[in-house]
Amino acid sequence: MTANTAAKGVRISAASGDAEEFCNLINGEPVRSASGALFDNQNPADFAETVGRFQASTEADARAAVEAAATAFESWKKTSISKRAEVLNRAADHLEARADQIAREMTREMGKALNLARDEVMRSAQTLRFYAVEGQTLTGEVFPNDDADMTVYTLREPLGVVSVITPWNFPLSIPARKIAPALITGNTVVFKPSSDAPLTGYRLAEALIAGGLPKGVLNFITGKAGEIGPAITEPPVIRAISFTGSTAAGAQICRAVEFTTRTQMELGGKNPLIVIDDADLDLAVDLAIKGGLSLAGQACTGTSRILVMRAVRAAFTEKLVAKVKAMKIGSGLESGMDIGPLATAKQLDTVLRYIAIGKREATLLCGGERLAGPAYDRGYYVSPAVFTDVTQEMTIAREEIFGPVLAIIEVESYADAIAKANDTEYGLSAAIATRNPRLMHAFADDIQSGTVKINRTTTGNLVNAPFGGLKRSSTSTFRESGRTGLEFYTQIKTVYRGV
Repeated sequence: MTANTAAKGVRISAASGDAEEFCNLINGEPVRSASGALFDNQNPADFAETVGRFQASTEADARAAVEAAATAFESWKKTSISKRAEVLNRAADHLEARADQIAREMTREMGKALNLARDEVMRSAQTLRFYAVEGQTLTGEVFPNDDADMTVYTLREPLGVVSVITPWNFPLSIPARKIAPALITGNTVVFKPSSDAPLTGYRLAEALIAGGLPKGVLNFITGKAGEIGPAITEPPVIRAISFTGSTAAGAQICRAVEFTTRTQMELGGKNPLIVIDDADLDLAVDLAIKGGLSLAGQACTGTSRILVMRAVRAAFTEKLVAKVKAMKIGSGLESGMDIGPLATAKQLDTVLRYIAIGKREATLLCGGERLAGPAYDRGYYVSPAVFTDVTQEMTIAREEIFGPVLAIIEVESYADAIAKANDTEYGLSAAIATRNPRLMHAFADDIQSGTVKINRTTTGNLVNAPFGGLKRSSTSTFRESGRTGLEFYTQIKTVYRGV
């Protein structure tokens, strides 16, 4: 057995056979699961390649992670804010110095293009640096009162142990924007990444340990949600849960936890792009492709529905189909590729099932095929699909597909477009393409969505701006990202001090 060494001489991984084995990180130490079982993390562009082997953790492993975080809390809470900031900045240095390596690993384990993976690494480092600064400005308030001998003020305190549960599509940036504000405000963390992209999450934990994070402050654990999920969400010692994933899973967590446990759920979406008849159609097509097909459509904010006014539907559709047919499909490690594989075999089956439903419901204009041939046979490749003649009641217009599938819905007017855009259980992100300033302003008011884009893609958000959805896309309590991302991890104590 060989080992890699991180900061302070901590052993955090071991090689086993022809694929590296990665341990859980509990109380600052590499720990194998009590089950002794492992699971393989495979390359979706070539599923014959095992990227790494990870611990199939048990409930006992999860309890140990929670206990370690609880034990470390009092000491970390009392650690000065400047010391916490130093850890985040050193972790950012660590990520930046290894950006090429981590990006390549990210592409190998979940399929996104290498340039997008590298952008995610650098963005995650930026997130750590943002919270290292912004966390030092989060303060309480002083309240005027009529008693000259009394001062009334508030303190912001950390909650305690928080659980962070993240998906595979943005395996570094989503954990970073959850963990960084938790740590800078003095909380301790149990971090469970998706089993479909655990290596990138491991690299984030590795960076924070290398940055000097004390033992037990961050505990990294892998395994099936059904096996370890309750143990890291339901105990009363868990004071907060930040989760990104499916609406069904988020609802289940909310039902199961203590009422004293805060929840921050960022969930599904069925995001619309409205194309007004005055829009720049080339721009609108670009927004549809970048918003809907980047990452093979595997983004919660991805464009899924395109509501196009009748006057420009034919012209828009012709331009869109031509661009989609010209897209190059292949491994994210190859330059010049426009779209990579789906992340997992399960995701492939789900997308193909929805495409089959769409063929029965609407008109398929292009794509929607499982690709075959030497470049594709060992990967989860689907050609991007464009459907037209889609109506509101159709399955492909209502359910989140999370794949490279675009549905064109004809609308009669702006009012009709807004009514149809809002006719969904979701409200995560929405966009409009128009040259009309009045409609730009009206859209921001009329659309039922937590993120509103005007002549921009439905995807993407700033590190320093709030992010979150409405309706069943979110718990609509505390937003992620930006300064508001700090509020979720703190509680307010009001102090009345006499002379």
